[in-house]
Amino acid sequence: MQTRLSHIIAVISAILLAIPVPAQDAAMRLRTVVIDAGHGGKDAGCVSRDHKTYEKNIALDIAKRLAQKISASYPDVQVKMTRSDDRFVELENRAVFANKAGADLFISVHVNAVDGSTAANGYSIHCLGQSKKKGNDLYSKNLDLVKRENSVIKLEKNYEATYQGFDPDDPSSSIIFSLMQNAHLGQSLQFATDVASAMEGGPIKTNRGVSQDPFWVLWRTAMPAVLIEVGFMTNPQDLAVMRSEVGRDQIAQNIYKAFRVYKARYDREEVPAEVVVAEDKIADQVGNDAKVGNDAKVGNDAPSVISTEAEGGAVLYGVQILVSSKNMPASDPFFAGYKPTKLEAGKYFKYVIEVSPSLSAVKKKYSSVQKKFPDSYIVKIVDGATSPVK
Repeated sequence: MQTRLSHIIAVISAILLAIPVPAQDAAMRLRTVVIDAGHGGKDAGCVSRDHKTYEKNIALDIAKRLAQKISASYPDVQVKMTRSDDRFVELENRAVFANKAGADLFISVHVNAVDGSTAANGYSIHCLGQSKKKGNDLYSKNLDLVKRENSVIKLEKNYEATYQGFDPDDPSSSIIFSLMQNAHLGQSLQFATDVASAMEGGPIKTNRGVSQDPFWVLWRTAMPAVLIEVGFMTNPQDLAVMRSEVGRDQIAQNIYKAFRVYKARYDREEVPAEVVVAEDKIADQVGNDAKVGNDAKVGNDAPSVISTEAEGGAVLYGVQILVSSKNMPASDPFFAGYKPTKLEAGKYFKYVIEVSPSLSAVKKKYSSVQKKFPDSYIVKIVDGATSPVK
């Protein structure tokens, strides 16, 4: 085991040195997005039970529609695709393509499936990582999904040399994902949550949430990156939506809405109406009465909790740095030493720092916060609900 661990660490070092670091634009604008249509060519991905529909074709159609929508609305944004037709692209080369393009965001589109059941349904969004919650790590919740998506490696020629000993079927190989810190995890989680929110109420109804999983294609990308499973090929209702041109266009439209939300934050521009809708959507679905942290643990490791009863409707301000489906402790390294305030909205948690009744005080601290959290923005907090401050 020690020999294998040493080999894996050596692999990590070699790969990190090979990943170019995109130049940081002084204006901090999102200028390039890479859209990755999963599978392709000899790799069909998952296939419908009647063998008439392939994942590779659904993913490509949705990816192309998404690319067209972004290009039409943002002529200043370069939209590049890892494949624009039915061809096989090595898993490794998808990430390399995005890195060489200097992408600011990577979106990988896929379709889910499960053996032996038609009940599983819905969409899910994945970022790089492994869950720290006991019983919810890689080799429980998403084992089959991760192994299936990473197994594309075995279709490549000389894959043993290309991936330097990584075996998608060997649990010990995935230790590489837990040995490194994803510098873009915060931004990836933010966009993933934007996608989950935007797809609520869409043609595929069930939201399976946001999770962190060790997908090779996400690990090798040197920018915020998400993998979207838009629905289940093995579920009749999901499949009917994906077979419909209207359904595929609605899926692409909702991912595009999430892109608009994310780009507005990234560019630090005036927030468009879509952002406010996305922020308030979950609260609206629970009667516009989102409770604030009532189930939070008590202790020094718990984020600060704002009580709506105690505040009595008072207005507070702060810097929102993350929206996530995970209930994270205040000691999580992501918060970089800040003491977060957690606001609970349905199945999600909003994390806000530098909370104060003074907007001017928050604005003074915002520039230093932005250095560690580029996607953060100032919010107003009223009765536990947040809204962006222009």
